[in-house]
Amino acid sequence: MAAGGLVAVTNTAEAGPQAPAVPAGLRPGGEFDRMAADLAAQDRFSGTVLLVHRRRPVLARSYGLADKARGAANGPDTIFSLGSITKLFTAVAIAQLVEQGKVDYHERIGSYLTGLPSELAAATVHHLVTHAGGQRDYMADPEYWKVALTWDTVEEVWEGSMSFARRDPVRFVPGSAYEYSNSGYHLLGAIVAAVSGRSYHDYVRHHVFRRAGMTTADFYTTAHWRDDRRIARPYAGQPPAERVDRLDAHIFVGSPAGGAHACAPDLVRFADALRGDRLLSAPFTHLLHGAKAPRGRRTTPFGVEETSFATYAPMAILSGSQWLYWHNGGAPGVSTELAWYPTSDWTTVMLSNYDQATMSLNALSRKLITT
Repeated sequence: MAAGGLVAVTNTAEAGPQAPAVPAGLRPGGEFDRMAADLAAQDRFSGTVLLVHRRRPVLARSYGLADKARGAANGPDTIFSLGSITKLFTAVAIAQLVEQGKVDYHERIGSYLTGLPSELAAATVHHLVTHAGGQRDYMADPEYWKVALTWDTVEEVWEGSMSFARRDPVRFVPGSAYEYSNSGYHLLGAIVAAVSGRSYHDYVRHHVFRRAGMTTADFYTTAHWRDDRRIARPYAGQPPAERVDRLDAHIFVGSPAGGAHACAPDLVRFADALRGDRLLSAPFTHLLHGAKAPRGRRTTPFGVEETSFATYAPMAILSGSQWLYWHNGGAPGVSTELAWYPTSDWTTVMLSNYDQATMSLNALSRKLITT
């Protein structure tokens, strides 16, 4: 099922004066559009794609069902779980507090949080934001999931996750290696709460979502997720097996590491607000985006050479001849991608309520934009 109308997106950032024309492969009926339709026809994609160039939607499509039991279709304003794209909001919150002089990237996190083991307390904010804090990942601990799925209040989720993040072992000297860490980002959210004097969720709602003009973004509980018809249910499994509703695999509410919700136009608004220096002043936006450490090189499935770098929020990727900034998310029944391209002035959003559903679409959009 496809919704073919384009979505109106409010975007006030300055467009690049020499942004190139829209490639044919990204226009309606082009290579990207055909791939999305084909994946949906094979039941390998369910969700929304939104491609925006120079403040104007170029392609908006929605496929599949947000709720199979009710027969409710995904649409341009359907709200999806974002998975780890949520880490962008946490990183922006930290950057705002750095700009205000309340947090220092190179200060030890033990200066802001109590009750940490000495090895962990010695890691800096810089280490945590760039996934170099040395921790493992509490979400990889089977003991975490034994208790996490029983929590049924925001406070239980916060304190319970914090207890696992505090005791998550440090596996290498902070700054000496890279290991993606949900634990580190939960600790960053705790710093936001400790320094700002308000809960992490309320801080992000007020200082990130509202300032960016995001109208649907929030940390919806699983109760809201179950009852709100605007929110797509998460379906896990790969064809030919039957896809199963896995709302039961998600904790009660999202955290600084993942689990916020939003619709596709809201993610365009977020990227636009960041690029337009409406969430941070221009120097701190540049600081947020700037490459901090190399993370490797690869050739994409479409033959594009890419080099990746850690930053203070998204991954910075030199793809073909262009820089792009990107983050994704994944969980049972969740697959998400957000990217923005400053040189050619594109923003691309792919949100799915199937797991492992957006990677090939993201790779193709990169190739068509950067080569």
